[in-house]
Parts: sequence; C-alpha cells; structure tokens
Amino acid sequence: MERVIDCHAHLQPRAMVHPHIRRKMADTGHLKEFNAFLRSPGKFVAHLDAVGVERSWLINYVAPEVIGFTAEVNDWVAAYAKDFRDRLVPFGSVHPLVTRDCKKEAERLLSKLELSGLKVHPPHQGFAPNAYVDQKRYRGLRHVYAASERHGAPVMFHTGTSVFAGARSRLGDPMLVDDVAVDFPDLKIVLAHGGRPLWCEAAFFLARRHKNVWIDLSSIPPKSVLRYFPRLVDLPSKFLFGSDWPGPGVPGVGENVAGFRALRFPPPVRRAILRDNAAGIVHS
Repeated sequence: MERVIDCHAHLQPRAMVHPHIRRKMADTGHLKEFNAFLRSPGKFVAHLDAVGVERSWLINYVAPEVIGFTAEVNDWVAAYAKDFRDRLVPFGSVHPLVTRDCKKEAERLLSKLELSGLKVHPPHQGFAPNAYVDQKRYRGLRHVYAASERHGAPVMFHTGTSVFAGARSRLGDPMLVDDVAVDFPDLKIVLAHGGRPLWCEAAFFLARRHKNVWIDLSSIPPKSVLRYFPRLVDLPSKFLFGSDWPGPGVPGVGENVAGFRALRFPPPVRRAILRDNAAGIVHS
C-alpha cells in the first residue's frame, strides 16, 4: 500500500485563536484529539503511524485580525516539529503589514528556524498574492518570494473561499498567483484547495501553464475530486493529497486517506498524488 504525505494539516496554537473561531473549531468533533496532539507532537506522530501517513505538512500563518495568529506562530511551529523533522514539515508566514523587515524575517524563518515552506492566506491576511506589483506597502512580498525561491522552499497560497467572519474571499482567486509564477519562475507554488468551489478551472490552468505550480486537494471530499477536477488524470504530476484536518467539516486524516484510496485511479496516478509529488517539492 502506498505511503502517504498529507500536505495540508493545521497543527496550530489554539490559544492564539479568537474565541469565536475556537467555538467553531469545537464543533468539528476533533477537539479532544486535537488538544492532545498540541500537547504532544509524539502523540501526533503516533497517530500518523496509525493512519498510514509518512509525513504531515503543518500549515501555519500570521493572521492577527481574522484568526488571531501573531508572528509568534512561526517560532511555535518550529519548536513543535523540532524533534520529528523526518515526519513533521513546518510551514510559517511573513505578513507584509505586520513584519517590519520582510527580507530579514523570511531569511530567519528559512535559515535559522529551518522552516520547510511559507504560507500566504490572502482572504485571511487581507492582501492579494500579487499586491507587490502596484502597491508599495506590499513590496516586502517580493523579498518573501525571492527568499523562498532562493532556498528552494515552496510557498503555499490559500485559493478559494473562506467561511470565517472577516475573510475576503475575492482574494482567493488563483489567477492572482499568476503574476507570482511569472515573476518568480523557479519558485515552488502550491495552490491550496485548488480554488474550490469557484475557481477550480483557473487553478488547473495555472498548474498546466507553469512548471512549478501544484494543486493541493485539501478540504475537497475525495468523492468530489473528479467533479471539481474532471481532467485530473491528464495532469497527475500536479496534484497533492491533503486533509485540511481538523478544519470544519473535515473528517479524520485516516478517513480522508481511505476515501482517496477508494477512487478508481490507476496505481501510478494514486501514488503520485498520495506521496511522490509532495516528496519532490519538500525533500526529507
């Protein structure tokens, strides 16, 4: 049976989250398990073993207004993953309106903290991925992308809508990432959620157009994958499995893996999406 890399899980410091968001997360049915994993990375790794997941990308980002995460989230995820770097893949974030020196911070995250990648969440952070093109206050984004490109670290962009209060879903259009892929052709780009539910065709276009753009399938129920991406089997090298656990409406990681395995894809396609593509983006 294929080994699995979950490229989109949210092991995040719950104490930072705004109370109304915490209440929403409490309704997911995973709260007790989630809190246990937050206290013990070892327990989370043991859970990954139990459900057949080799590595998990831990997606964290700075979003003080909408979610509550401050820049301290970067040091938190680095510390959380420290003793299990062969299993846990930490992602952090540089927010151009929160960080005074984006170039310095990007280098700190990728060099000193040795984070594996960075996350940009336009609907929650309130700026477009390409805001650096014509807005001076976002010019720090250029340094973030350039540092990631230089280090060979991927940048994951949330694409698609968001249900949280204050989120600006219009900024989740994947086409806003096209400028980034043009201006930083060697930057590894992951389009989280594939633009679902409104912009899947745009995400597919970008993955076809640019050699270094991939789509993660997180938060899309496995049974709906081919409805959102009917031509997936034509481009299997550009898709990544992700759970988005423990997001609202998301079943367990093991249930996500089982649901994806149940799809009738040719074995090479299944292997590519469940593990091989992600392994080529972030090396062990």
